[in-house]
Amino acid sequence: MKLAVCIIHNRDKNRIIDELISAGFKFTIIGSTGGFLREGNTTLLIGTTDEQVATLKLVIQTACPTREQVLSMAAYDANPAAAFVPSAMKVSVGGAVMFLLPVEEFHSF
Repeated sequence: MKLAVCIIHNRDKNRIIDELISAGFKFTIIGSTGGFLREGNTTLLIGTTDEQVATLKLVIQTACPTREQVLSMAAYDANPAAAFVPSAMKVSVGGAVMFLLPVEEFHSF
């Protein structure tokens, strides 16, 4: 048995929830924030059998695509006037990070 800890972007939350339910996975949702953009994330705790891990990876990879987003960032310069000149910067957002942990025991009370 495995415990998958998946961190996804909030924009992908509804899609991944629907896909996981359709595939028969059960999970717990935890709201989280972090990363470079400090945008909302969702952390999913998913218990699964060893045989279902490949299916779980495919569902997450399909439902959580990586996208490019353009941000206006203030340029850092020694000149204080230059600090207020914004410049466009492309960053990747979305996708998923998954940690797969072994589970020695599982109890439901």
